[in-house]
Amino acid sequence: MKSSIFLYTAGTILAFFGLVTLFMSTSVIFDLFGIRENEGNYVLFVVIANFICGILYMVAAYGLFLNKNWATTILSIATAILLITFIALAFHIFRGGIYEKKTIAAMSFRTLLTIGFTLVAKKYIDKQKQ
Repeated sequence: MKSSIFLYTAGTILAFFGLVTLFMSTSVIFDLFGIRENEGNYVLFVVIANFICGILYMVAAYGLFLNKNWATTILSIATAILLITFIALAFHIFRGGIYEKKTIAAMSFRTLLTIGFTLVAKKYIDKQKQ
């Protein structure tokens, strides 16, 4: 019972995070609401990776609500995308590409949070399935 409540809570937080991610990344990509201008020197491939992860967060949140093992797989894919994007961002920076320092902090936060959700899904969903 406690695991179910924990999964619902994690799913709700993940869904909210996914919605915010989709809103922000879509707003930057399509220049909605003047958000692109506020972002400064954004790195487009990072924004696109965040958009993809936002979709994956929504799917994974649904999986958490349903207590499905595939939610862990979806979150693992999102983690891999973020790690690859982080490596690409490092190359971009070392090659002299423009970026905002807040991008590094945001990518660190997003990657760690995604890893955390992946571990929660692994621990609580797999435990209930046994």
